[in-house]
Amino acid sequence: CCIGGIAGLSTQSTARLGNTLGQAGVFLGLAVSLIRVDLPLIQLLQVFIYLIIGGSVGFAIANRVSPTELPQTVAAFHSLVGIAASLTAIGEFARIVHYAQDMTTSTAISLFLATWIGGITATGSMIAFGKLNGNISSAPLALKYRDPINITMAATSIGALLLFLIAKSMQFYALGFIALFFAAILSATLGLHVTASIGGGDVPVVITVLNSYSGWALCAEGFMLDSALLTIVGALIGSSGAILTHIMCVAMNRDIVHVILGGYGSVAKSPSAMSLEHGEHTEIDLDAAATMLKEAFSVVIVPGYGL
Repeated sequence: CCIGGIAGLSTQSTARLGNTLGQAGVFLGLAVSLIRVDLPLIQLLQVFIYLIIGGSVGFAIANRVSPTELPQTVAAFHSLVGIAASLTAIGEFARIVHYAQDMTTSTAISLFLATWIGGITATGSMIAFGKLNGNISSAPLALKYRDPINITMAATSIGALLLFLIAKSMQFYALGFIALFFAAILSATLGLHVTASIGGGDVPVVITVLNSYSGWALCAEGFMLDSALLTIVGALIGSSGAILTHIMCVAMNRDIVHVILGGYGSVAKSPSAMSLEHGEHTEIDLDAAATMLKEAFSVVIVPGYGL
């Protein structure tokens, strides 16, 4: 259903069918997951109550969103995916520690990656939502040492992973919790800073990057929970998001590395300097616009955000 949904969304004539197939895929995934875990009746009732609440909130939001507001809506929903991924990974680690279960190295790495990628996705999506929705300035954050800050946080994240693996091998789980929480905070800060350092013109591309991140977070959780379904769906979302990012970068003449790494390599400009950079614009009235369109041999319509 998920693969068919993506294929359906590729053309306007089948977009509605693709959306329906995607919804069916999510429903089947939830149903299979609930059947597999075999929850007690009281916990099953709690799950259904939360499903009804969440579904009602999502339905209400969807009815209020206009087509031009879809990009920031997608970004807002991606932040929820990131939060869910991080909390699920931390909760799974707490469960393993509580029941004194063995944890393989691959499980530990998957658990850490789910937490780390989830943190980046959560805060990055919040900033993307704020920029597209007009809640915060679309101008890029111009810190003097932007690139060194990002590199330092990325390197420190690798150190946190090594510390987490050492704590796992020594069964020093208190240190493991510290490393995991530190990674969550560090990745959330990195996601915030990287996305804030990107200008509003590149935010639509950033949303597709974050969509890809959310998929890879789900893929990591699939390895963590030994769920083939979650791994496959996560890989599907991650790879399709990466392909869409490449397509958008080519179409918008953007450097994909520049977008993914938060403007890495470019010269950070202060807001005062950017405000001085402007071109000339020509204003016309409705009658003049109608006349120009009528007399034009061909017309090119360039869509903007959300179109």
